[in-house]
Amino acid sequence: MKKEIHPEYYDISAKCSCGATYPTRSTEKEIKLEICSACHPFFTGTQKLVDTAGRVERFIARQKKKKKEEE
Repeated sequence: MKKEIHPEYYDISAKCSCGATYPTRSTEKEIKLEICSACHPFFTGTQKLVDTAGRVERFIARQKKKKKEEE
């Protein structure tokens, strides 16, 4: 292998937003994850809604309004 052309390789901990950390190696010095196997609904079996700016509530309100109009 040629010298001085390969990036540095670091031992790091990848950190998830749920607080879990995973030891790994990377060319990056820090890795932040949004979701991991400890908090992903497929692996945990639980449903988790991430509501941004009240979109879920507005959708539910629209559905209720449509249902009342149909009756």
